[in-house]
Formats: sequence, structure tokens, C-alpha cells
Amino acid sequence: MTDQHILDQLYNVVSARKGADPETSYTARLFAKGTAKIAQKVGEEGVETVIAALAETPEKVASESADLLYHLTVLWADQGINPEDVWNILAERQGISGIAEKASRTDK
Repeated sequence: MTDQHILDQLYNVVSARKGADPETSYTARLFAKGTAKIAQKVGEEGVETVIAALAETPEKVASESADLLYHLTVLWADQGINPEDVWNILAERQGISGIAEKASRTDK
């Protein structure tokens, strides 16, 4: 096992599929369909995660969460965002009240 986080590993696999054959790779198919389709899938998986949380088992929530994280890594790769960019933002927010952090945003 490496020190690399599983989401970093997933991102690396997803990124490597950017130029792959859409006939043999679901990830490549998403990239070929473009940003709108990728974003739509993130939304769908987010909704499915919420539905699972309200009406299903913890195992189903975990499964839907995995689908959501996968599609989110596809969106990151599509947008040129590295997981480290997200980790850095989270690290900057550490120790700051969620209410205070939200109030300080300029992109409200």
C-alpha cells in the first residue's frame, strides 16, 4: 500500500483514460460526451446518494458515495483540477468555523 490517497489513485486512472477509446472505457465515453454530461452525472449521483441516505442502508449510501466520488474525479480531470487543489482548499479551511468561512467567501 502506498501513501497516496485512494482518491488520488482514482484521479490518476481517470486522467489516463482521457484519450482512451470510448468504446472500451466508460470514463473515456464520459470525456467524449463533454462537460455537460459529466456534470449531469455528478448531479445524478449526488441525488442518488441523498435518496440512499433517506431510504436505504448505510451500505447503499457507501456505494452511492463511491459512484459520486468517481464522477467527481472525472469532473475534476475534465476541468483541469488536481485533487491536491481540493485538499489545499480543505486544509486552508481547517479550524475555521463553517459559518465564518462561508461568510468570508467572495463568490456568494
